[in-house]
Amino acid sequence: MIVGILKEQHGDKRVSLLPEQAQALAAKKVQVMVESNAGAAAFASDDAYRAVHIPTVSRKELLQQSDVLLSIHPLSTTDLELIKPHAVVIGVFQPLFNHALMKEWAQRSLTTFSLDMIPRTTRAQSMDVLSSQANIAGYRSVLLAATLFPRYFPMFMTAAGSIAPAKVLILGAGVAGLQAIATARRLGAVVEVSDTRPAVKEEVMSLGAKFIEVDGAADASKAGGYAVEQTEEYKQKQQERLAASVAKSDIIITTAQIPGKKAPLLISEAMLDTMKPGSVIIDLAASTGGNVFAARNNETVQRNGVTIVGNSNLAADMPFDASKLYGKNVLNFLQLITGADAGLQLNFDDDIVKGSCITHGGNIVHERVEQLVGSSYA
Repeated sequence: MIVGILKEQHGDKRVSLLPEQAQALAAKKVQVMVESNAGAAAFASDDAYRAVHIPTVSRKELLQQSDVLLSIHPLSTTDLELIKPHAVVIGVFQPLFNHALMKEWAQRSLTTFSLDMIPRTTRAQSMDVLSSQANIAGYRSVLLAATLFPRYFPMFMTAAGSIAPAKVLILGAGVAGLQAIATARRLGAVVEVSDTRPAVKEEVMSLGAKFIEVDGAADASKAGGYAVEQTEEYKQKQQERLAASVAKSDIIITTAQIPGKKAPLLISEAMLDTMKPGSVIIDLAASTGGNVFAARNNETVQRNGVTIVGNSNLAADMPFDASKLYGKNVLNFLQLITGADAGLQLNFDDDIVKGSCITHGGNIVHERVEQLVGSSYA
């Protein structure tokens, strides 16, 4: 079995496996090759791969020869024309949003594993790419906000006068949100947090932040750690409660997403108009519509003196550690689908293998994705 590591496109600086991780895979008798310069932006040169006996090849050669392709983002149409029939593709493909693309891949007889669909169970924690990358995104979001904010984060008492600490509002207390809380607190900010799941209140408070409570949230206990769709009545209450916090906030970081659905709009146009000039918003949900009015993915927007950054790929701005953590997730997953003879061995009785497999044998095999494709063509 040949595993090929592709260079990420569109400016993503990460790589699926760093040299030492590729070496660990090769030690199990799996043949590994890497596209030239795939790891350069993550400070892993071609020489570093060759030093551990991993050959570097052209993209065309890698696509044509690999049985398993590692690519964080979806492949291009040009790439698909070159790959082997029945090849396996592993990455983070957001199939609940890209279900039309998944249909095309199924028609090409690709076997697709999307690691963002791995069930969030205890056994799957070592393969949880969403958590490993969200942790980095939460950290980076606060640092980015601090560089854009025209004031200090911590309180300072000087001979020239006192500086009040920055007021930070974080929407969503998942992995990214909790790391954002911890980072903002380390920088000396006063932090408030809103989340639809009352169960996270204790974690939020343990990090030194204030939890904004809104009664009447839908039960999310069976959603695998994700947020769920809320009633219109709850949304109205939430908006009213958030409005006061938004108006006094210097920094807002939004992380709220619902799998397979457009991100909920939490900060309206009217709320934005109450914010002070110089305030900064980082919207980590921008790729699925955003939590903030006027946010655009991969763009920075200025509105009445408020800086709004739409970026759902902040982990890629810390490419070495992001690649290291992602690569470890990938190695752990590859162990599940690799037999003792270093060949491909797919056990669809395994809930992790089944839950992350989107296309196989010319069909869409993931139930939720299949339903979305069906509804699109009904």
